[in-house]
Amino acid sequence: MKHFGRVAALAGLIASLWLVWNDNPGAVLDALRTAGAGLLLAALAHVLPMVVNAYEWRTLIRRVHRPSLLTMLHLVWVRESVNCMLPVARIGGEVVSYRMLRARRVRPPMAAASLIVDMQLTVISQLLFTMVGIGFLLAHAQSSAARFAGQLAWGVVVLTPLLVLFALVQHASPFERITRALNRITSGKLAALIGQSAQIDQSIKLIWRRRGVVLRYLFFWQPLQCVLTSLEIWLALYFLGAQVSLVEAVVIESLIQAVSSAAFFVPGGLGVQEGGFVLIGGALGLDPSICLALAGARRIRDLLIFIPGLLAWQFAESSNRPAAPDSEPAVDLRSR
Repeated sequence: MKHFGRVAALAGLIASLWLVWNDNPGAVLDALRTAGAGLLLAALAHVLPMVVNAYEWRTLIRRVHRPSLLTMLHLVWVRESVNCMLPVARIGGEVVSYRMLRARRVRPPMAAASLIVDMQLTVISQLLFTMVGIGFLLAHAQSSAARFAGQLAWGVVVLTPLLVLFALVQHASPFERITRALNRITSGKLAALIGQSAQIDQSIKLIWRRRGVVLRYLFFWQPLQCVLTSLEIWLALYFLGAQVSLVEAVVIESLIQAVSSAAFFVPGGLGVQEGGFVLIGGALGLDPSICLALAGARRIRDLLIFIPGLLAWQFAESSNRPAAPDSEPAVDLRSR
């Protein structure tokens, strides 16, 4: 299994090259050459949704523990870089972010809770945007693309109950229950972790009780982030000479995110993103060469932002020293 990521990356690279070669390599290169420096601007536009993501995630952390916006932006940068470029099931970046939050003296329960709730709310909002994208595609696409949208729709239908369960289970103190069960299995060797697990559960519940913060996250910050991320698509297509509306750019972005998330095991989504752009863009009337050039523009973003983000992660790991132990309040387990 340790070589699976490399094999998947190689297969994805071959698939990408085959897609370009099977279409019209000259037309793809001409489109990229025509866009020129405009694709750099489109790639750098990704900083805008990163800033929004940093701000909304920061609001989930209580003020007394809250890092600066610049620190949160750095964490978002590293988290996205790890999740997008490595085969880590879209959660490896969260693990890295937790370690970096701890290095900045955010207490373990609050660091873990903010990441878990951020993941929950992001998944819920992405599900909503995917459903909107599927609906738009079904209404405007040709028959072959409609079949593709229908398959995505069935995937959403299957996943929705699991996501609802994932959101609801957090109110049943899952971490404490799991730790208690493991403690019994290991004959009491995990007893010290039970109190901290209970604190994580309690921190998650406290965040969800801040209804104003949660509602703003779901219905303002997440839509704003989605629109700003779609701005990258719109700008890239504008410089590539394809005229699309911002709504169509939102549809492309929402569905390509769903496709990339489903293929989390392929590093960087090699081959998967390219095929997704061809299918989704073709459904909206875009020429395959333009779709492949758009996928190339997305790779420019990876090179400009996410590859340096991986280097920043390695630098942070080498420079961070273990944080001093926190003086957490004692938890009376007998009362639970």
